[in-house]
Amino acid sequence: MYNSNDPKVLPVRAGVSPSCVVLPSQGRGLLLDFLVQRLPAVARADWCRRMALGEVVDEHGQAAHALTAFVPGLRYYYYRELEGEPQIPFEAEIIYRDAHLLVADKPHFLPVVPAGKYLQQTLLVRLKRALELPELSPIHRIDRDTAGLVVFSVQRATRGAYQALFRERAISKVYEAVAPWRADLVFPREHQSRMEESGHFFRMREVAGTPNTLTRMQLLERQGGWARYRLEPETGKRHQLRVHMAALGLPLWGDGFYPEVRDVPEGDYSRPLQLLARSLRFVDPLTAEERSFESRRSLLDLAEISA
Repeated sequence: MYNSNDPKVLPVRAGVSPSCVVLPSQGRGLLLDFLVQRLPAVARADWCRRMALGEVVDEHGQAAHALTAFVPGLRYYYYRELEGEPQIPFEAEIIYRDAHLLVADKPHFLPVVPAGKYLQQTLLVRLKRALELPELSPIHRIDRDTAGLVVFSVQRATRGAYQALFRERAISKVYEAVAPWRADLVFPREHQSRMEESGHFFRMREVAGTPNTLTRMQLLERQGGWARYRLEPETGKRHQLRVHMAALGLPLWGDGFYPEVRDVPEGDYSRPLQLLARSLRFVDPLTAEERSFESRRSLLDLAEISA
């Protein structure tokens, strides 16, 4: 997270914006003790090193030190660091850029934003570093396993206008997927369900209750026991398309999470998930122009899978 009120608290470093931790409303003692307990992945000696370098700073721009007292509700900023980060050997392509908007065509396996074991090897950080755009921020996200279009806001001043497009569902999104074919299922069709977190890692599941997700589905082509589908999500729950297709008995080719978790060794890129964010269309809130973008990537050929 970045301090929107004072972006100079800590600058972007090597394409990475500072992370933020908010101290609880109740507490006492030393800030250092809280950080060690709250963020145990960072050793006490490492926090002391960062503080000595002036890399732990509060929202007022004051650098913390080892004896800084805990102040309830205060925000602190620091740089996230990773050792032994896996290298992703695939590159994204920029297909559009202006003063306010950037659209990238992402490969499979590349995360959009820093999380877990990925920091420098993410689409956002790579673009920030390569283009020197410190305010660049995604206005939506797709899974690491999914390829295709990702839209970024270039500057903070106009970001809200583009974020509102997704919040108000004013963007037409089309995905393409490869999955099994079932003769008993009729297409086109709509799939509605209620989705919630499963409690297992970050997987989602369908549960009983009022639907909170909707996907329109269309069969594009079929060969043997496999088919290519057009998927249009009306809503945007995490893993929605993967869960909806698996619920129909149509798990996507290469899916390592649905219907069952499949352990994939680090660096194994042999089975890319066959899901592609194919196109986006919307009316630009700043210019009132119709914007339409198409991914230049492609999924596996059905003949190759069916052979």
